[in-house]
Amino acid sequence: MAAAVTYQFYKDVYGGGLSESAFGLALPAASRHVRWLVGGREPGEDELDAYRRAVCAAVDAFAEFGEGQVGGFALGDFMVTHYEDDGTTGEEIATANVLMCN
Repeated sequence: MAAAVTYQFYKDVYGGGLSESAFGLALPAASRHVRWLVGGREPGEDELDAYRRAVCAAVDAFAEFGEGQVGGFALGDFMVTHYEDDGTTGEEIATANVLMCN
């Protein structure tokens, strides 16, 4: 895939702050999500930078929030959630990040 995002691009061009291992763990979900947002269409040559930046923005969101619901914490067996209605998900935050970066 010509639009593949490397850790070097993430770190040097996008300015991301994740470790290489955290980046690698979040990249598959981020790539899938951005591909879904663009309807599976491959970016053209003039769109590659924006596409890669969108994946990086999604990487940051998925690395911090995961793909599930956001808004709680657990300490041992004690758990607190701050969900409103159905709650916000990592995917919703990733979508917002992607839309803001372009």
